[in-house]
Amino acid sequence: MRDDLKPPSTTTEAQEKFFTAPLLIIFTTVFIDLVGFGIVLPILPLYAESPEFRATPFEVGMLFAIYSWMQFFFAPVLGRLSDKYGRRPILFFSILGSAVGYFLVGWAGTLALVFAGRIVSGVTGGNISTAQAYIADVTSKENRAKGMGLFGAAFGLGFVFGPAIAGILSKYGIHVPFYFAAFLSLANALAVYFVLPESVKRSSAEAVSSGRNRLGEILDSIREPQFGLINLEYFLLITAFSIMTTAFVLYTAFRFGYNAEQNGYLFAFVGVVAIIGQGVLFHRFADRFGEAVLAAVGCFAMVFALFGLPFIGPSQSAGFTLPLLGHISVGLMLLLLFCVLTAIGNSLASPALMSLASKVSHEHEQGKSLGILQSSASLARAIGPTMAGFLLNNSVSAIDNSTIVRTFWTASAIMLIATVVAAYFTRFMRSQVVI
Repeated sequence: MRDDLKPPSTTTEAQEKFFTAPLLIIFTTVFIDLVGFGIVLPILPLYAESPEFRATPFEVGMLFAIYSWMQFFFAPVLGRLSDKYGRRPILFFSILGSAVGYFLVGWAGTLALVFAGRIVSGVTGGNISTAQAYIADVTSKENRAKGMGLFGAAFGLGFVFGPAIAGILSKYGIHVPFYFAAFLSLANALAVYFVLPESVKRSSAEAVSSGRNRLGEILDSIREPQFGLINLEYFLLITAFSIMTTAFVLYTAFRFGYNAEQNGYLFAFVGVVAIIGQGVLFHRFADRFGEAVLAAVGCFAMVFALFGLPFIGPSQSAGFTLPLLGHISVGLMLLLLFCVLTAIGNSLASPALMSLASKVSHEHEQGKSLGILQSSASLARAIGPTMAGFLLNNSVSAIDNSTIVRTFWTASAIMLIATVVAAYFTRFMRSQVVI
């Protein structure tokens, strides 16, 4: 092939141009956005259960679920608009909506207003799939796994600083972290508007699909052997993980007596593990073993972790003391160990599936394909907390040991199914280049 007819980017050039300015800017944008999201996770369940609102475990589950139900219906719209009008304006308006949602939750005087804040955040919460599409726009196929790994690292960093900030700020009032998250999102929206360059080319902007119902597109994706299996596996992964994240704070509060501050530090610890898993280990293992294998291994690790969590509780055995977490008993050491296993499993499986989905999609349909994947994830994040709410609730609308066991074991069973799907996908695609 003549040099002037070769693609503009060879493998070596793609490696040299991986850390481009747009990629680093979107990394920062996602990081700041996830800090705000990470602030909410460890305190929302305890905030809703406080004497001011007195939410039941089921209502706590619904607070998580309503966000994702809204995201499920509205993220596809934002994904299409980002393909047509560009990533930057959609990121700006969605992050601005998050700021309004956080403020409403923190300002709420009734549980209904807390739900309203979560609805607003969900309606405008399509920024994750748009950010993923942006990464796909500015990276080559050869660097796609690294780009998604960097995206995962932004998640990890957000889950380090966000929960830690929530833990610190909760000392000054449980409303304060929500106000801080609102301010952070507002600043992030302004930065996106004035700093982030646009990534959508004119040719891709013209290739917008027709206004099909996204649920129909999800079902249609099942007919595609490659993308359909990836989508199913990702749906199962997110369903199980969202059950765990919804139940975790209520579980640690019930078993260990942990408050918002201590749960914030626990989530920060998980974030550190996620950084190592997605930012350091993932792309190295992906180059050696392939994304399909990593997805299967990650899913199996989560089967074991979620099955074992209900057996862990406080222990009076000798231990040691760490800053922030205090005395480390045998029970807490086991809790941290299973948290590591869960985080590593998710850190391998999640970016692997996103990278595979991007690789099997046409270049001009990155926004659409990742939008479908995230719509499936939004549906899973709605179904997962809804299930957790039912499973955690006993006959007197409270949590107990038996409801904890059935909740985590249900999540483990779902991950077992995901592992089987991952193993089948690996065998089915053994002869294909994408793995």
